Amino acid sequence: MNFTCNKPVTAVIVNYNSGPLLASCVHAVLQQVRQVVVVDNASSDTSLTELENKLSSEKLLHIVRLHNNVGFAAGCNAGLKLSTQSLILFLNPDCILQGNSMQRMVQVIESDTHIGMVGGFLVNPDGSEQGGGRRAIPTPWRAFVRAFGLYRLEKFWPHLFFDFHLNNKPLPLVPIEVEAISGALMLVKREAIDDVGLWDEDYFLHCEDLDLCMRFKQKKWKIVFIPDAPVVHFQGTCSHSRPFFVTWHKHKGMLRFYRKFFQRQYPPMLMGLVSLAVWSRFGVAVMFLSAQYCYRLLKIKI
Repeated sequence: MNFTCNKPVTAVIVNYNSGPLLASCVHAVLQQVRQVVVVDNASSDTSLTELENKLSSEKLLHIVRLHNNVGFAAGCNAGLKLSTQSLILFLNPDCILQGNSMQRMVQVIESDTHIGMVGGFLVNPDGSEQGGGRRAIPTPWRAFVRAFGLYRLEKFWPHLFFDFHLNNKPLPLVPIEVEAISGALMLVKREAIDDVGLWDEDYFLHCEDLDLCMRFKQKKWKIVFIPDAPVVHFQGTCSHSRPFFVTWHKHKGMLRFYRKFFQRQYPPMLMGLVSLAVWSRFGVAVMFLSAQYCYRLLKIKI
C-alpha cells in the first residue's frame, strides 16, 4: 500500500506497547504526510509486529528500535534527528488523525511566520473534548487556585482566579493563540524548534510538553489551537499497564517543571509549599491506585 501526500511534514511517533492502535495511527497519518518515523521504546507487546505486517512495504515509514525505554522526550529527539521535512508532527501512537486535519494544521501554521506550533482538537472516542488540547500554563498560583477550588471565583475576578483547564470553556469557532497544547499532538516548524532547542530529556514522562511550550513562548513563537482539526485520542493506552510508574514520573516531572521555570519568580517558602503539594498529591494518587489494585485482587479471588 503506497500513499502520496504533498504536505511537507515528518510525523514522529514514540511507541511503547500501544498494541494494534499503532498500526491504525500510522495508517491514518501516512495519508497526510511525506514521512513517518516510529521510535519504539523497547516495547514488549506485538505493536511493532502488527505494524510491520500491515505496512511493511511502505517506503515513507522508518522504524527505529531502541534497546531500552529512554522516555518520551528522548524518543521524540531520536525521531527528530531522522526527520527530513520542514514541519514535524509529534504524535502519540494512540491518536488517530481525522479527515483533513493535517491539511488544516499545515494551513494555519504556514499562515503566519510567527506561529511556531499548532495543535488540533483532541477528542475522546465518544466525541467529547479531551483535557489538555488547549491549555494555559499551570503556574504555582494557578495550581493553588485549582487545588483549592478557587477557580469558581473566576467569574468575579477572571485574572486573579483564572482556571487553566480551558476545555471547560466554550470551544472557539476559529483558531486561537494559547499558552500551551498537548504533546500528544504537536505540529512544529523546524526553524522554531531549531531556535528553541530539543525536548528536555530530563523529563521521562509528563510535563515535557509544557516545558517545550514554555520555551516556545520565551522565544516569542506563537502557539495556536485549531478547533476544526479533530484527532481522536485513546488516552492512556501506553501507560495503563504501569500506573504506579507513570504516576511517579508524572509528579517528578511536575516538580522539575516548577523548579525550572518558577524557582526565581516565587518566594522560597511558596516553592516549598508547591513541592509539598506535589508530593502530597503523589501520596494520595498512590493510595488510590493501591486501593484499586487490592479491589481487583479481591474480585479475582471471589
